[in-house]
Amino acid sequence: MLKPEILAPVGGGEQLIAAVRCGADAVYLGTRSFSARAGAENFDKDGLINAVKYCHARGVKVYVAMNTLITDKEIGKALNEIRTIALSGADAVIVQDLGIAALWRKYCPSMRLHASTQMTVHNVSGAKECEKLGFKRIVLARELTLGEIKNIAENTGAEIEVFVHGALCVSVSGTCLLSSMLGARSGNRGRCAQPCRLDFKCGSREHALSLKDLSLIDKLDELRNIGVNSFKIEGRMKRPEYVAAAVTAVKNALNGDEYDGETLKAVFSRSGFTSGYLDGNRNLDMFGYRRHEDVTSAAPVLKRLSLLYKDEIKKIPVKISFKTDKNMSRLDVSDGENEVSVTDKGGETSLNKPLDGAYAEKMLSKTGGTVFYADSFVFDIENGISVSASQMNAMRRNALEKLYDLRFTAKPKLVTTVEGAELLFSAPQRKTEKTAVRLSFESLDNAFDDERADKIMLPMREILNRTRESLKFGGKLVCELPFLVFESDEKSFLKNLERLKSLGVKEVSADNIGTLAAAVKMGFAVHGGHGLNILNSEAVREYEKLGAEDLTVSPELSIDLIEKIRTNKKIGIIVYGFLPLMRFRACPARSEKGCAGCVGKAVIKDRFGTDFGVICSDRKYSSILNSVPLYIGDKSFKNIDFVTLRFTSESVGNGKKILDAFCNKRKITVKKTGGLYFRELL
Repeated sequence: MLKPEILAPVGGGEQLIAAVRCGADAVYLGTRSFSARAGAENFDKDGLINAVKYCHARGVKVYVAMNTLITDKEIGKALNEIRTIALSGADAVIVQDLGIAALWRKYCPSMRLHASTQMTVHNVSGAKECEKLGFKRIVLARELTLGEIKNIAENTGAEIEVFVHGALCVSVSGTCLLSSMLGARSGNRGRCAQPCRLDFKCGSREHALSLKDLSLIDKLDELRNIGVNSFKIEGRMKRPEYVAAAVTAVKNALNGDEYDGETLKAVFSRSGFTSGYLDGNRNLDMFGYRRHEDVTSAAPVLKRLSLLYKDEIKKIPVKISFKTDKNMSRLDVSDGENEVSVTDKGGETSLNKPLDGAYAEKMLSKTGGTVFYADSFVFDIENGISVSASQMNAMRRNALEKLYDLRFTAKPKLVTTVEGAELLFSAPQRKTEKTAVRLSFESLDNAFDDERADKIMLPMREILNRTRESLKFGGKLVCELPFLVFESDEKSFLKNLERLKSLGVKEVSADNIGTLAAAVKMGFAVHGGHGLNILNSEAVREYEKLGAEDLTVSPELSIDLIEKIRTNKKIGIIVYGFLPLMRFRACPARSEKGCAGCVGKAVIKDRFGTDFGVICSDRKYSSILNSVPLYIGDKSFKNIDFVTLRFTSESVGNGKKILDAFCNKRKITVKKTGGLYFRELL
């Protein structure tokens, strides 16, 4: 039977000890740069090397989270980080940015790549595309059901990693702009301010954007049986007692023993736990927040939990071989991969109490406070001689120290010569003479054509449900593929792509690596959407290789950096629209009756009474929109090949006024935001 790995979160040195001593098979941690948990203690260069040595000496793997998005001006720093991680001897890196993944493949191809949950891999197409890109493991989106995970696991050769315990973001990972748009602190860059945990209201319901913590510990056998390779615990910002409790609970459950769920809940929870995604029960029971009693329940259990990692545990079995005669005594100790030998003086003649195997085993099995335990013995003892207990003890201590030091030695991975960042960008700096205009509409009801627009973009559902009205846009028509296509809907999605093709639709836009791959495979011209989270030239080139015709970069990137992106492909930005700030599979606007009676639109209010619209996409997922529209028509920018104006609920008349204002570089009269285009993103 498959033995899944227990993967523990490590935010600092104490958490590292707690994770390893409580039985983790692997840990994941971040350095001081490019980690999606920048607020954790994290590890500097020497700290990382020592952490890897500590773990490897105890048979524990180390995965380094380099799972943020980076800009071009950070490429040089990223290359230095690659060298640091490679030289530490870490076992794998967790990556979100395809640009960073490309740098690893180029400069340290021996490093294992794990696709971060921030890549939003949630269907077979996405998993297969990650495989092609060299990812050996995929951390699946947390919103999947057991059946969806099973089908992905059965259709990919990559290892599958699943979160089994810890905090849940209400937004699908990799699709959240809430923190960055409200406070310029990007969750995609490890700086999330967690505004969703504040008291957003939906009607009379409080904390409408806060989910309970995930816990699947009573479902580990089901996950093991469908082929999940790694059970991941969330919590790099949590204290060591939390890590100890979670690792111990997962270990006990995997061994078929009872685990202490009440203590686990006491040390940290938000109104308890949920398994709603895995079970397919995405209802209001999933929502919860950190109450006063949740906070006070932790104090009584912390001391008891700290005892779980007080002492070293014996994790490493060793084979011991001891040979002695009148001339020499020799002790060989092996862990199966490393072997050391210690020699000392020979034994002395003893007529009354000669050494035998039983006594030698008793002496040599005393591994004390080390990580080793004696697994097997081989003795070759000359008859009639004796070796003192003190000599055998000294030989044993010496041998185990040597073996520990050997295991403790860092085993760096080869890094090819790292050149200056400027040498990476072989494409010339772009010079755009004319900027094309694209119009995107949520519905045909507010759609219109204009001679100044070269493309009209409509959702797949609108084109397929109202084909005659859609096809009137002719060669300008671009089908916007669903932002999320969960594995259970993938077959119907692929059939819909075939329908589009039969209708003569030739162009689509895609916001996820899975839908992009599927559309390219079917022969569509694919425009990469802003959901691909592109912040650097390396990522642009990677999506070009995957077949994207052109790319809309992330609205988190500043105009200054967008203008300097080096590529031979066309680059665009969103210049107007109520930006989607989050995507939900557990809809915060859901009622006790589920979707019954819902018209697909709702409003959520923040603690200041500001309205944020929620719109539903075919009851598959929903999105929360910013409270004010993005608009930069009155601002100056250059080297942008195309711009997109996104219309959601605007009337045709208002839409035309906004387009006219943009084309004539005028301000609009409504309250608006410039987003992050002219701000510095953290």
